[in-house]
Amino acid sequence: MKEKTIYVFLFLLSLLPFWCLYLLSDILFLLIYYVFRYRKKVVYENLKNSFPEKSAKEIQRIAFQFYRYFPDLLVEAIKMASISSKEVLKRFELLNQQEVLQYIENGTSVILVCAHYGNWELAIHRISLMLENPKLIIYKPLNNKNFNIVHNKIRTRFGASMVPMKQILRHIVQLKNHPHISVFVADQTPTYQDSDLFINFLNQDTLVYTGAERISRKTKNPIVFAEIRRKKKRGYYSCNFVTLVKNPDDFAEHEITKLHNQYTEDLIKSEPTYWLWSHRRWKRKRRN
Repeated sequence: MKEKTIYVFLFLLSLLPFWCLYLLSDILFLLIYYVFRYRKKVVYENLKNSFPEKSAKEIQRIAFQFYRYFPDLLVEAIKMASISSKEVLKRFELLNQQEVLQYIENGTSVILVCAHYGNWELAIHRISLMLENPKLIIYKPLNNKNFNIVHNKIRTRFGASMVPMKQILRHIVQLKNHPHISVFVADQTPTYQDSDLFINFLNQDTLVYTGAERISRKTKNPIVFAEIRRKKKRGYYSCNFVTLVKNPDDFAEHEITKLHNQYTEDLIKSEPTYWLWSHRRWKRKRRN
């Protein structure tokens, strides 16, 4: 019952036009930044550790820009509950979708890797509209089961299937003879049980997921990076697909994981504003 109430509330809110939602975003910014100071300690610590070469003034500027953008991300996620397919196509441009479709058309499934960068949530809708083949969105379930149900209901409006991380292999095996896309948001924080690989990421010792690499090696499927960018106009995005791995056997162990994380790092460094700096990315430390 709770999830139905939450969904109805979000759906009704999503019916507001974009200009009204962005007005709400402006108000949320003032509250989050000046009043509640949402995770400011986390954001500033993440930025300082990631960019030790930057001055305090530069760090403050990036943090301010992040907080200015973050409420937009929230209201755009709400809008996903009712946004039309026509509006999704209008607002999210795929610059080279043939980079992905070439594999599907040849009967090969694709592992699509992205990051918590730009509007990765709206990208789910856009990728869902790109092709009729199965789209598996690999996700880490939220602690709040009601929000988890609602969130997944919104994400799957255009045909995507939400797959918990621990069930990846079973779903991929079921689709062995059906070309499909598996989408990994690969910059999440794993538990110690899920990974033991630490790499240098944004100047910090970072525990990383190896799931995309492991699945690629088992299936021999290519890995394509989804480089999401925010356009100058509010609420508009583009995505450029880059094939990182064609044949996983050509790479040494962990090299694939390091490769897509390096690509993520380069993307973040190019425009730091649009990464999720409020995420406690570095809470896992090496254990003796």
